[in-house]
Amino acid sequence: MTVGYFVTGTDTEVGKTLISSALLLHLRQQHARVVGMKPVAAGTVPMAHGDDNEDAVAMRACGSIQVPRELDNPYCLPLPMSPHLAARAAGVRIELPLLVERYRQLAARADAVVVEGAGGFFVPLNEQETGADLAQALQLPVLLVVGLRLGCLNHALLTAEAIRARGLTLAGWVANRIDPQMASPDDNIAYLQDRLGAPMWADVPRMAEPDPRQIVWRGPL
Repeated sequence: MTVGYFVTGTDTEVGKTLISSALLLHLRQQHARVVGMKPVAAGTVPMAHGDDNEDAVAMRACGSIQVPRELDNPYCLPLPMSPHLAARAAGVRIELPLLVERYRQLAARADAVVVEGAGGFFVPLNEQETGADLAQALQLPVLLVVGLRLGCLNHALLTAEAIRARGLTLAGWVANRIDPQMASPDDNIAYLQDRLGAPMWADVPRMAEPDPRQIVWRGPL
């Protein structure tokens, strides 16, 4: 049976790709065929093989198998904006059934799959559906990345509540120290350890050059 996790965050730019990449490396210690999936990516940059999304490329580098791009990144949208707007600008509509089918095809090839959501848990994917709908459709345990900055307690607790309201399991969370000026980060972490009701899988220090190989994991447990 394929092991799978859905990685979401308290907001955009909280380090989901860094954590997803680190989780892939961690899972490679236990599984032979490990792959990442970025179902929806908004924003591309020129690369040797053509325009691509940096998050998707980073996750590919940390997996142990290569798959067609239509499986690990079904929607690669040029503009860096909310997915539903980026899709509209590209003349496409993000379809959840397609994403679920591509995940199933990917899982059939792998022992472990890490799925990184776009933005926060409720980021819009189309006019009606959000990232929460995608997570619910995939029925994977969720890893929550908490970007440690002012406001993160509220964002973390709201997101955890929303995850559970969808009938999903909050398998764990990661504290990512993204703001070096944040006051009392350790006290914030301690509060979340008491209140989130899930184990903390990693406490990630601020890194000048983010490197998933430097993250020390306490989970999956």
